Amino acid sequence: MSKHSEVVGLYPGTFDPITLGHMDIIKRAARLVDRLVLGISTNPSKNPLFPLEERVELVKAETAFIEKEHNMVIEVKPFSSLLMTYAEEIGATMIFRGLRAVSDFEYEFQMTAMNYKLNPDVETVFLMADPSYQAIASRLVKEIASFDGDISAFVTPNVREKVLEKMGKAV
Repeated sequence: MSKHSEVVGLYPGTFDPITLGHMDIIKRAARLVDRLVLGISTNPSKNPLFPLEERVELVKAETAFIEKEHNMVIEVKPFSSLLMTYAEEIGATMIFRGLRAVSDFEYEFQMTAMNYKLNPDVETVFLMADPSYQAIASRLVKEIASFDGDISAFVTPNVREKVLEKMGKAV
């Protein structure tokens, strides 16, 4: 009798900040694996609003209910290596990526081809963003908040508060 091996998925991202679009992909990816690792990338080229440690804590806080709701394990971990190296380190057999638009697809298509060359045993799984979240991007959330726009349709109340605090705006 063969023992079922745990299926581990990896959803990498900067999550600066985590949006409702990210949450949608996380919930859907969580249903497809036994353990989902949310890999928070350092990516200094993106000039993040939140330091890495704060992003990790914020993602943990925002995803705790999904873990309970789906009765599965979600781990939130920072990483600074090549994505495929990290996937191999944690034993992931799937990398989840969210797609919003054709422009996302072009970039992701190239990344998937490269990752496949690095390790054909790790599948990239694309999840289309829920239509109501397709326009949401962390970069735009930060831009809207910086000009005193309302970001409450794009992030949870907790994340909204943290973004405004970080920007020195009234909550």
